[in-house]
Amino acid sequence: MEIWINPACSKCRSALTLLDAEGADYTVRRYLEEVPSEDEIRDVLDRLGLEPWDITRTQEAVAGELGLRAWARDAASRERWIAALAGHPRLIQRPIITADDGTAVVARTDEAVRDALSR
Repeated sequence: MEIWINPACSKCRSALTLLDAEGADYTVRRYLEEVPSEDEIRDVLDRLGLEPWDITRTQEAVAGELGLRAWARDAASRERWIAALAGHPRLIQRPIITADDGTAVVARTDEAVRDALSR
């Protein structure tokens, strides 16, 4: 199991605390320092069953600079969104846990963390 975190994020710290309390075996990826490639983002999206706009933090300043809110959310625009996430990892929703069964969850709640642990 791997968890993508930003250490400054309270949701990330909460997820780590719960993983530790449950004795989970996991690897931490500080994704702002070890930026996911476009292929890694595609893989995580497949595992999540989501589209890139579903995991984009549109309230971030860089989202406004890029004009993301006006971007189309369709198959033709998917690669543009993925490139934006890889180029500006601060836009990636966090934390994301990739479970051992090949799935993933956006672990913003204790329930989502427990869901990842049960997989």
